[in-house]
Amino acid sequence: MIEKHGIQLWVRGEVVQCKAYSSGHWYFTLRDAGSQVRCCMFRTNTMRAGKPPADGTEVYVLGKPALYEEKSEFQLVVSRMLPTSALGRQQQELERVRALLHQDGLFDPARKRALPTYPSLIALVTSRDGAAVHDIVTVTRKRWPGVRLLVLGARVQGEGAVEELVRALRLVNRLRRVDLCILGRGGGAREDLAAFNTEAVCRALADVRVPTVSAVGHEVDISLTDLVADVRAATPSAAAELAVPDRRDVLRLVDDLSGRLAAGLTARTRLASARLARTADRLQAAVQVGLQRRRSQTERLAVQLDALSPLRVLGRGYAVARAMDGRVLKQKADFVADLPFQLRVADGDVRARVE
Repeated sequence: MIEKHGIQLWVRGEVVQCKAYSSGHWYFTLRDAGSQVRCCMFRTNTMRAGKPPADGTEVYVLGKPALYEEKSEFQLVVSRMLPTSALGRQQQELERVRALLHQDGLFDPARKRALPTYPSLIALVTSRDGAAVHDIVTVTRKRWPGVRLLVLGARVQGEGAVEELVRALRLVNRLRRVDLCILGRGGGAREDLAAFNTEAVCRALADVRVPTVSAVGHEVDISLTDLVADVRAATPSAAAELAVPDRRDVLRLVDDLSGRLAAGLTARTRLASARLARTADRLQAAVQVGLQRRRSQTERLAVQLDALSPLRVLGRGYAVARAMDGRVLKQKADFVADLPFQLRVADGDVRARVE
């Protein structure tokens, strides 16, 4: 076995994915520009080392090569660890890009845009073979079946991933009627997320003309694209929940609005009915007052007219002579011999003739 040779080596590298367990043991990966190796450091040695190193810390470790038989995996059993007081090469690059993006204002909360409430077409930039596609499709179909998903495939790790991600993000700007863009991938080791910490991908994401959601890795992983995007989601499933509404919530909202609208219309109808009833009462009273006023005026005029009526004069013993054609005979000359005429007295006409 490898352990029997007792070889100890000093190795310099960058610590990533360091996990300190309650047992006191540390498990981490040591990497450089071209390779990486899994390491373990047992409690008796970690007690002398102090605090677990932060990811990206460059260290010297003294260890023996060993084989983890349960997984048939090569590892380095570390007995001593000496920090170099420097950051690893990849961590230095990450900090450089972070400083540039911050200087250009790409992390500024003021540039963050709100997500559309009811998107109809969503562009999804991710690997076609990854779990992120399945998770996002499943969640969106369950929550908002009417939404359309347009998958723009790109590698999310390894050689060529940066170029393909940038190309897919730029393609989003050439598509019409896209409401939202999701950039995502499933979980992975910290080094697997390297493409999402590059300056090119971050700037391409910042240039997308529609609101963006970054869903890279798991909840504990935060990439630079998470800081550049308008909204950060912990997982692809969480991104889908943020991107589309839940139809059940919308139905409940519609039912609530319908009830409130019906109640409002009922209240307004009752108010209008009461106002109309009061108006009708006032109108009827006004009509009755007007009619009574006209009736009194008519009766007064009738009395005056009756007082001036010729019939009143006839009632006092006078008579009126009228020719057969209705002409009133007023003078003596109008009465010629043998002229038939009518004499109107108080209670009727009397036929007469001139002699």
